[in-house]
Amino acid sequence: MKFGPRRRPEASIELTPLIDVVFLLLIFFMVSTSFVREARIAVNLPEAAGDPLDGEGEGDAALALAIDAAGRYAVNGRALADGEVATLIGAFESLAGPDGGSHLLIAADANATHRAVVRAMDAARRAGIASIDIATRTPER
Repeated sequence: MKFGPRRRPEASIELTPLIDVVFLLLIFFMVSTSFVREARIAVNLPEAAGDPLDGEGEGDAALALAIDAAGRYAVNGRALADGEVATLIGAFESLAGPDGGSHLLIAADANATHRAVVRAMDAARRAGIASIDIATRTPER
């Protein structure tokens, strides 16, 4: 009789079931994930054809932001040095007061870019502005 060392079968990992499980997990997470964006700024858009409301927001410190067609900003009639978000935040915080519960009225030119208006709204949110209105004019009949 010959009693030699026995050969053990080589250990191997089957990758096919492992890959199947990974793909099933990937499909599960892709299907169960939702991509809903929530707005961070609540904007009160006035009606363009409605009657103007007098005296709204006069109780708080009202800020007026003007944006011209070139994207330059002016807060309460004073032109800002540049259009950076940090400059807008500084102007809003210095004029709004410590509580930050003021009211902002944005009067943007009809040819102003969407980028300039959104930048101003973002700066207002960061400065803690409580409410934002966008000025419009009544259409001519």
